[in-house]
Amino acid sequence: MNIPIFELERVQSLYENTVDYNLTESGFHPYTLNELLEKDQIDTLTNTVLGYGQTNGSIPLRKQISIMYNGINEENILVTNGSSEANFVACHTLLEKGDEVIMMIPNYMQIWGIAEEMGCTLKAFHLKEETGWKPDLAELKSLVTAKTKMIAICNPNNPTGYTLTIEEMQEIVEIAKSVDAWIYSDEVYRGAELNGKTIESFIGMYDKVMVNGGLSKAYALPGLRLGWLIGPEELVSDTWAYRDYTSITAGIMSHYIGEIALRPKKRLEILTRNRNMLNENLIAVKEWLDQYGDLFEYTPPQSGGMLFIKYNLDINSTELAEWLRTEKSVFIVAGDCYGMDYHFRIGIGERKEYILAGLDRIKEALKERFNL
Repeated sequence: MNIPIFELERVQSLYENTVDYNLTESGFHPYTLNELLEKDQIDTLTNTVLGYGQTNGSIPLRKQISIMYNGINEENILVTNGSSEANFVACHTLLEKGDEVIMMIPNYMQIWGIAEEMGCTLKAFHLKEETGWKPDLAELKSLVTAKTKMIAICNPNNPTGYTLTIEEMQEIVEIAKSVDAWIYSDEVYRGAELNGKTIESFIGMYDKVMVNGGLSKAYALPGLRLGWLIGPEELVSDTWAYRDYTSITAGIMSHYIGEIALRPKKRLEILTRNRNMLNENLIAVKEWLDQYGDLFEYTPPQSGGMLFIKYNLDINSTELAEWLRTEKSVFIVAGDCYGMDYHFRIGIGERKEYILAGLDRIKEALKERFNL
């Protein structure tokens, strides 16, 4: 097997359903259909013929997606089975063996694994913890070459919650233009900003931009497995050709429910609910961490459903996560999954009482092993 194991996803798949408290969830507590839909919409759903939908996404769904971006229409959009499929299809459309890819780190590492399997050359530019996770754009500028095919961004960032300023976005665009590289922006957390202001997309800032999005994170609808790619019409047509070799289409029920969720009034309702949850939970989690003084260090996220934490204990992050899982049945993401030991990630988009109960288990563990 040539493709590396995707450690973050594999470890979550193995253990997230085997513990009392799963604090690895990176989105928000999911909706039920009864919470999301009106009775007549549920009735329509139960009478839906379970056939194939339009393989690039239903026209009503793609029209709703297009409203969220400047200067595009439904022909600029390919609907996928989650943003993970979007990443896979985009890489196979944009990249070839030998291409150079520069990726923002830390990051959701799927693209790194795909590009590595494809035979690409990979480089990293970093968000700097000491500056509140600001990007080192001087490093990015020093790394690009005539061989650079793609600069991969995650904005808002997973796992730090940092969001690029418009000035930083513009500088990244200028760097990409200088070598005629594509910008691929993972924007799946767009809509989960703590201040309630949806950030700008890279779409429209440069003619060689492709972005992804989806309903799994900011919209608390991971069970729909609904994502999308947005880019120039000709390029999106190429991604559709690759998509025909993967899952062919998202489910017809997901098309229907997703279109409802993205109607402007419902969309605002969903995002407001999730942002309120995020702000309330962040206060509670910060209070829990701060009781330990300088044991934990963190920069509060600007967006997203998680908090990335540095700890000052003499224990490897994978060992820490495994110990908490086996001894206290509470699951966290080890910083090793991001190549950053002595860190861990916890989700803060769940129900507050659930998060705090999980943190109580961690408190017990810290007292027993470290006398804290």
